[in-house]
Amino acid sequence: MTDYVDFTVAIPTYNGESRLPQLLEQLQKQIDTEHFSWEIIVVDNNSTDNTAEVVKNYQASWQYPYPLKYCFESKQGAAYARQKAVEEAKGTFVGFLDDDNYPALNWVAAAYEFGQAHPNAGAYGSQVHSDFEVEPPENFHKIACFLAITERGSQPHLYEPRMKMLPPSAGLVVRKQVWCENVPKTPFLSGRTTKSMLTSEDMEIGIHIQNSGWEIWYNPDMHIYHKIPKHRLEKEYLVSLIRGIGLARHHIRMLRLTPWQRPFILPLGILSDLHKATLYFLKNYRILKSDLVAACEMEFLLSSLLSPFYLWKKSLTSWLNLP
Repeated sequence: MTDYVDFTVAIPTYNGESRLPQLLEQLQKQIDTEHFSWEIIVVDNNSTDNTAEVVKNYQASWQYPYPLKYCFESKQGAAYARQKAVEEAKGTFVGFLDDDNYPALNWVAAAYEFGQAHPNAGAYGSQVHSDFEVEPPENFHKIACFLAITERGSQPHLYEPRMKMLPPSAGLVVRKQVWCENVPKTPFLSGRTTKSMLTSEDMEIGIHIQNSGWEIWYNPDMHIYHKIPKHRLEKEYLVSLIRGIGLARHHIRMLRLTPWQRPFILPLGILSDLHKATLYFLKNYRILKSDLVAACEMEFLLSSLLSPFYLWKKSLTSWLNLP
């Protein structure tokens, strides 16, 4: 086998022993991959369960032309696991699947072919469908994007910077060289951990790639099915998740700007967020306790408003080495 392959499937996982088997078996069934070389890498992000043993058992009976590899990343956070995956990957392209993302049988082939057909694409995202364990509220589509649900039509399209929209990391494919040349090895946003609620680490990656001049695309032919258990539709989980996204928004907003623009845009952003949060509260305050979607939307607006102050406090605390 050569040192390099055409495509790497990277699976960052934390305590994924119950979810990995279905994903690995789905990857064993991939079709139309005979004309290119590929591999699978599972990145164990400091799991405390039997994740390593599950992968080892699969490796022991693995009889496929594409290898199954395992590596360990001790720094907690999805961003660190993805960075480790890119460093270990032999592929020209690296496609990310979370351990609860189950790809269609042609996902690998569709991902590789899209990259070949779009040489200016530094990254491109999948069409991500929901697979709910229980039925969500009727108006859940308003906040489905916070769970990486991405159904944006049947035609490929370019994510223009002015859209201020990027694909989630679930089903994201990147060119390894583009990542290595433009994405910082030490991310500002690491992803949700027991010590941090900040998320949007996938947005941070996308903006670095976009700022470097590479295109980012949506490819509807790459289908992913995101399994969403009951507890992820509970109010406590969703509000906490969306709070982490909102609190990271100041950092994301500033990344899109040049340094000289930031002092001028900052107060405008705060005023805009205050205006939006106030209007939304006045319009919906009667239903905030009873309507899950309204509560989540309100939380996002409030957290976005607080974001610069939260991040300044976090940076000061880190600089002073306070607990």
